[in-house]
Amino acid sequence: MAFIDYIPFDDASSELQAAYTKYGGKDKTPANIIRISGVSPKAMDGHVTMYRALMTPKSSLSRQQQEMIAVVVSAINKCHY
Repeated sequence: MAFIDYIPFDDASSELQAAYTKYGGKDKTPANIIRISGVSPKAMDGHVTMYRALMTPKSSLSRQQQEMIAVVVSAINKCHY
């Protein structure tokens, strides 16, 4: 399994700080799965866009079903997300 260091907010570029603020809510800390793309704020934007497109409520699956599938796939891949 790959390990990617997270860039702390205080050490982040202004562009990355803006992304952390945009995706991290009140505490400016996005979920770790989003933070791994911190090496490239553009990649982070793309990652969030892709996630939102996949987990859209307009799917024929419910949000709960989508999350259950994500959990099963993560377990099969031995990924803790």
